[in-house]
Amino acid sequence: VFFSFNNVMNVGRQVSFIGLMAWGMTMIIICGGIDLSVGKMTALLSVIMASIITHYSSTYFGVALAIIVSIFLGVFIGFLKGWIIGALNIPPFIATLAFYSILAGGALTFTSGTVIFGLESDFFKWIGNGKYIGVPISFMIMILFLIITYIIMRKTKLGYYTYSIGANERAATLSGINVLRYKLYIYIYANFLVAIAAILMTSRVNSGQPLLGTGLELKTIAAVCIGGTSLFGGVGSIIGTFYGVILIGILNNGLNILGVSSFIQEIVIGITI
Repeated sequence: VFFSFNNVMNVGRQVSFIGLMAWGMTMIIICGGIDLSVGKMTALLSVIMASIITHYSSTYFGVALAIIVSIFLGVFIGFLKGWIIGALNIPPFIATLAFYSILAGGALTFTSGTVIFGLESDFFKWIGNGKYIGVPISFMIMILFLIITYIIMRKTKLGYYTYSIGANERAATLSGINVLRYKLYIYIYANFLVAIAAILMTSRVNSGQPLLGTGLELKTIAAVCIGGTSLFGGVGSIIGTFYGVILIGILNNGLNILGVSSFIQEIVIGITI
């Protein structure tokens, strides 16, 4: 069962959400930062999307608007994080911990703690649940952004400067690198990927949930660390993170097939980290 094509694709679908967040998180950690708020950001975007879709009776216009608004908010929140960390020199841990609380409270306030149902758009359901030639759409999107992020990190100035800033921010500044600008780019791109993951997750559960994504920030950071990225910055790779994401997916899937309790699975993941 484990080595069947269907199960391999099932693993791919399960890790696609963590994978998308992990690509951006890798860039953030390599540049010497952290983002503790990606899970709560997913929840806020989820309820906003669901609200828009239900308001427009699940029409194509409503779905398109919900996706556009989600991406815009993701980029804007990423900009705010990058600006607060870079311009105000607030430690990333503190800044993103504050966003964790703000976004969590925003999601619960927006819905009064309730789940938004009534997403009747077949197209929106297809985004997170559909397949093409047997491969989940969400997995294909994850791989697409894996390739894009790999190219950014290995072939562009942004990638080189990400490593430079993480290795020695002072030296990077003295070398003429505009550290604030590139931190903005990094946080904007990473939160753009969180918005894409939020779209897929909301589509997958076909509802807006104010608690969606709870704990995902820890799993995302775990995948990045297992993949060899240093929390001290300057060291890491997207391919290593890919291996970390797949390892977590395989462990969860294999233990599910063996009938191991979800409580025990958390222990196994902790031992692996």
